[in-house]
Amino acid sequence: MEKIRYLLFPLLLTGCGEQKAPAPTPPPPPEVGVVTLTPQDAPIRVQLSGRTVAYRSAEVRPQVNGIIDRRLFVEGAVVEQGQALYRIESDRYQAMYDQAQASLATAQARLDSLGGKSRRYAELAANKSVSRQDHEDIQSDHRQAQAAVQAAQAALQLAAVDLQRTRIDAPIPGRIGRSAVSEGALVTEGQSAPLALIQQLDPIYVDLAQSSRELLALRQSLSEKPDSQEAKDVRLTLEDGSDYPHPGVLRFTEVSVNEATGSVTLRAEFPNPDGLLLPGMFVRAELSGGVRSGVYLTPQQAVTHNARGQATALVVSAEGVVEERRLHILGAQDNHWIVGDGLQAGDRVIVEGLLNATPGEPALATELNFDVAAAALKQ
Repeated sequence: MEKIRYLLFPLLLTGCGEQKAPAPTPPPPPEVGVVTLTPQDAPIRVQLSGRTVAYRSAEVRPQVNGIIDRRLFVEGAVVEQGQALYRIESDRYQAMYDQAQASLATAQARLDSLGGKSRRYAELAANKSVSRQDHEDIQSDHRQAQAAVQAAQAALQLAAVDLQRTRIDAPIPGRIGRSAVSEGALVTEGQSAPLALIQQLDPIYVDLAQSSRELLALRQSLSEKPDSQEAKDVRLTLEDGSDYPHPGVLRFTEVSVNEATGSVTLRAEFPNPDGLLLPGMFVRAELSGGVRSGVYLTPQQAVTHNARGQATALVVSAEGVVEERRLHILGAQDNHWIVGDGLQAGDRVIVEGLLNATPGEPALATELNFDVAAAALKQ
């Protein structure tokens, strides 16, 4: 009997191992809130970053050699065109001018003397009272005296220019920076280092970088509305986030594309009556990119960015499966992104429950009452 018990025990263990546990019930698909998108027409406001550039800039340099005698401006002040900035010691140049004047007087006196003699010899030669050779020699001396006077006049003019250049004037109006030299400094003609820098800041330029792709759309917008002021107006946001009060106008587009970045430089002009904008400031500009048809106004909370910085959104397909879409964002309008590529009419974009949705997995979509169309800017 004991032997039979030992034989049955393994069979009982084998029978118990064959019983399978019931399969766990799969969790229900996560619930997500979606918005169904429809294509619309929307005006595009393009936001670009850039830096301010002086309207005009001039480096002040000496045009003659000498010692700085006086500095005649206050650093940082506004100067007018033609205003005296420096004076170079002029004693040497004044002496050269006086010497040139004396040389001209000597040449003029010799010309006057030879002029009378030339006329008398001409009368005598007509009567054959003097030889032809003497007459020709006098005429030659007279012409040489005329050339000497012209050379002396040129030398006097050159001496006058050098004397005038001992006063260094402002070539343009604007705000002058710090002076690189003081009284007693030796300066030379054509030196590489400027004495000071003058920048005209009213108006002022802002250089912006825009992709060549977006530039094509901007040019098309400007060509469709060549007289539209809205298409040309540019608005600025300063580094502290405040809005610049004066609108600017688009003035210039670079004629070539930067091969390294694929961007083109745009230049806008802004009035700067208060001197608030200074060269080199970082700003953000907003300008019209035209009206786009067939775009999708997508709630901003529906758009995220992947590791590569690409804009993406999750969409629930007709089969109830989550799909990831890469988006091409054209701009922003209120609390929506204006999406040009990556979405289709009727797409259900997830705006709530993004953390619970996984691409390739099912999701239970619930339509939310988002009035996307009302966010479009009224024409």
